[in-house]
Amino acid sequence: MFTGLIQSIGTIKKKSMGVVVEGCKPFSPMKLGDSVSVDGVCLTVSELMNDSFFANVSEETLKRTNLAEKAQKNGYVNLEPALRLNDRLGGHIVSGHIDGLGKIVSIKDLKNSWDLKVSWDNLNFCRYMCDKASISINGISLTIAEIYDDGCTFSVAVIPHTWSNTCLQFLKIGENVNLEVDLMAKYAERLLKVNKNPNDSISKQKPFISHEWLNEQGWI
Repeated sequence: MFTGLIQSIGTIKKKSMGVVVEGCKPFSPMKLGDSVSVDGVCLTVSELMNDSFFANVSEETLKRTNLAEKAQKNGYVNLEPALRLNDRLGGHIVSGHIDGLGKIVSIKDLKNSWDLKVSWDNLNFCRYMCDKASISINGISLTIAEIYDDGCTFSVAVIPHTWSNTCLQFLKIGENVNLEVDLMAKYAERLLKVNKNPNDSISKQKPFISHEWLNEQGWI
């Protein structure tokens, strides 16, 4: 799990069956098996190389994210180590499992912020968009400022600190970005579907913790 608060800007390049990610010094030392968010994608440290690491990347990840595209040109990526239990949750809960790609529609340099407009490639995720909800763009925890076309296009307001300390500053119109919707929206949708359908197999399941179970375990 991650918070969407970027700790460094690194680079990514293709190597053999995976990628090499550089720029991890701000949160070193790392160890084998650590999880690192790379542009919002949770990768596992398979090999350590000073302040960089090698990670294997599955075909599913390459298909669903922009990592393959960036690795081909040694592109910039946002980096964040996994959340520790004693860390502050300053952003929102980000799993590192990308839902799909979005495309940068416009970039506006305003007086106090930057306005980014993004459109979904996969329109199945439009339903999770709503004003002031959380969204992860390339691993960055951001707040949806406004939605258009039933959420298929949305905008976020980016403050100067976030702009200058993440890869957002390098974005170009038409560029692909990794998007992950708020996990809470998915869970809420699933629970509502279960409650609306009494024949759903999940709704028929008895809760594991029951009055009888508590009594058997000596709690009552």
